[in-house]
Amino acid sequence: MITMEDWAEIRRLHRAEKMPKKQIAEKLGVSRTTVYKALESAEPPKYQRAPKGSLVDAYVPQIKALLADAPRMPATVIAERIGWEHSMTILKDRIRQLRPLYTGVDPADRLVHRPGEAAQFDLWFPEPVIPLGYGQARVLPVLVMTLTFSRFLTALMIPSRQQGDLLAGMWQLVTGVGAVSKQLIWDREAAIAPKGKALPEVQAFAGTTAAKMVIAPKRDPEFKGMTERNNDYFETSFLPGRRFTSPQDFNTQISAWITEVANQRKIRSLGDKPVNVLAKDLEAMTPLPPSPPATGFSFQTRLGRDYYVRLATNDYSVDPKCIGRLVQVTGTLERVVVVCEGQVVADHQRCWASQQVITDPAHVETARVLRAEYGRIRAQRATAPGEATVAVRDLGSYDELFGLTPAPAARKEAA
Repeated sequence: MITMEDWAEIRRLHRAEKMPKKQIAEKLGVSRTTVYKALESAEPPKYQRAPKGSLVDAYVPQIKALLADAPRMPATVIAERIGWEHSMTILKDRIRQLRPLYTGVDPADRLVHRPGEAAQFDLWFPEPVIPLGYGQARVLPVLVMTLTFSRFLTALMIPSRQQGDLLAGMWQLVTGVGAVSKQLIWDREAAIAPKGKALPEVQAFAGTTAAKMVIAPKRDPEFKGMTERNNDYFETSFLPGRRFTSPQDFNTQISAWITEVANQRKIRSLGDKPVNVLAKDLEAMTPLPPSPPATGFSFQTRLGRDYYVRLATNDYSVDPKCIGRLVQVTGTLERVVVVCEGQVVADHQRCWASQQVITDPAHVETARVLRAEYGRIRAQRATAPGEATVAVRDLGSYDELFGLTPAPAARKEAA
């Protein structure tokens, strides 16, 4: 076979030097046939090894029959059905080539993102266990938002994946950016859209912010793959080597890193840094609503004698003066506030641990004073003069009434 160097030299000598073919063959020590072939070939010579057979070739008819009957049949099941005893790698490679012939091909179109069009939301669960106080620690969710046009990133660790915390986290991220995207994209998160349709509270959030809530279809990872890829980016670029002492410490660290690193890096597909493109995104986004949407937790209850209210497995003390009255409980990511008749009667820092009792010492002191006053009033009522007395009847009259003893006249006759 002619080499690349000979092919190039033959063509040069003939076309540039105008050397006859016979002389070229003598000069390079090759046959005239080689010279003729080199001049006729417009492409450089390529060495191609003859294809070598594979162990799978003999099983291809059986594999095709199985795929024709069940296109999604796993490779392990196919191996069992055909009696495969060799490497699974070469079998899986061949099945990967054959399967699209029976399942069809589902091409993914390249998405075009316009300014202000959409923001993708997702939950990321970083592996480090976060200390919560009270001797507790656990893995907590991080709510991640990605603006699809500018690729601008924001993230926030939240106490739970309950609806109140998710909506509160969304609102905090949106207000941090300063405007609302026209579409808010979520997957089928249980507290957002468990059956593919946004829950009423989520629709209310979207309506207040004048945005459209878009729920990803089933089994379509490309639909919001941008923010899911960002989760991998956090795993590889933010987490390594870091330690966290609390959820607040985590949020401080990730906020600084996103500002200094993530939003400052140049995105190849964007051709610029997210922080530089954000202004164009914001111009097309919707302004924040005049009134914030309903987020967090809010409910009404009647305060019991133990003067505590429960929120997310934790009990928070309330001013005992409100015992027996209706109180309004509001829980945010940071605070738990209780209001009674327009007055704040409890204000606690939100506890991210579980099954704890959070007590304000002032409430305990108020309860002590009220308890002492209640005891004093009961004692006064028991000893106060002029109290109404209860008439006492002779027990013998009840015996006579039920015929248990003779009447007085009968006793006299007997005497």
